[in-house]
Amino acid sequence: MKFRVERDVLAEAVSWVARGLPARPPVPVLSGILLVADAEGTVTLSAFDYEVSAKITIAADVAEPGTVLVLGRLLADISRNLPARPVDVAVDGNKVQVTCGSSRFSLLQMPADDYPTLPASPQASGSIDGQAFTHAVAQVSVAADKGDTLPILTGVRVEIDGDRMTLLATDRYRLAMRELTWNPTQSDASHVVLIPAKTLSDTARSLGAAGSVDLAVGSAAGGDGLVGFEAGSRRTTTRLLDGEYPKVSSIFPTSTDTEAVVKTADLVEAVKRVALVAERNTPVRLRFGDDQVAIEAGTGDDAQASEAVESTVTGPDIEIAFNPHYLLDGLGAVGTAYTRISFTQASRPAVLSGQESADGEADLSYRYVLMPVRFAS
Repeated sequence: MKFRVERDVLAEAVSWVARGLPARPPVPVLSGILLVADAEGTVTLSAFDYEVSAKITIAADVAEPGTVLVLGRLLADISRNLPARPVDVAVDGNKVQVTCGSSRFSLLQMPADDYPTLPASPQASGSIDGQAFTHAVAQVSVAADKGDTLPILTGVRVEIDGDRMTLLATDRYRLAMRELTWNPTQSDASHVVLIPAKTLSDTARSLGAAGSVDLAVGSAAGGDGLVGFEAGSRRTTTRLLDGEYPKVSSIFPTSTDTEAVVKTADLVEAVKRVALVAERNTPVRLRFGDDQVAIEAGTGDDAQASEAVESTVTGPDIEIAFNPHYLLDGLGAVGTAYTRISFTQASRPAVLSGQESADGEADLSYRYVLMPVRFAS
């Protein structure tokens, strides 16, 4: 194998593929990146860990087609640090020579014959705007469980019904749901899949800069155990989580007694400051009334802090307490200038949604449900 490629093209491709390399590969070959150069003038780089696959195709001046497997993270480090000159890659015996200007590296070939076969590139079920998809995934994945006590809660539930897509995640203490539209290949498309949240977040961030992302789910992805994503020359698949996701729709309150509208940035800054005195896993208390929200933390002989932020409050006054980190996550995910917080009572979940202006309508396409924390009165 022998080819020449631009340094930036190679560095970007290797970096994208290498992002999914396992930290502790179950077998040594999975720490490698597979490079396949063909006579058509392209080089395909691939990585696979039995759960997630990544593949990208780049243009190159191919002198000799061939296949090699080299240590992925080392190749990523090298390609990132090469001078801004064309890069020559060539096989020399059991070594792979990487030459760029006066820089020369000699990498040991890994046994390419032992490398597992990647899942076939799935057929797209539809497409979605890249930026909208990335934003929606970020809004929802913040509520996914970060531990492994209940593996099913580490996923994002994706439900497709025609041209509607609903993303949902919960860790039992909060729940995030985002509804958006996409362009299915079949108008009667209907799928429900559970995708690992971290993988989905990484994928959305890495593909979202493209104008459009193709999704393959269900039979189009080669069965119910796989989901595929493609944008431009980048293709990735991930294995789905198994199990029945809990029925959480009942968590959404059916009525609202009190609503408060507050400037998002002001409330974020106030909660951050007040939470400085909150001990680990202790809540901040919020009192809504008199056109303001008063935030307090700390009790008794402990350090204490308080601050008030202007707020438009309709309905009875209410005092409630939240985990400050979960509250800040929700305020950050709303992503609008103002946040509307809806309550039924202090012992029931509150719902955060966004709105663009103080007297505007709430945008209910995204809702973040937050469980309150009991506190000593």
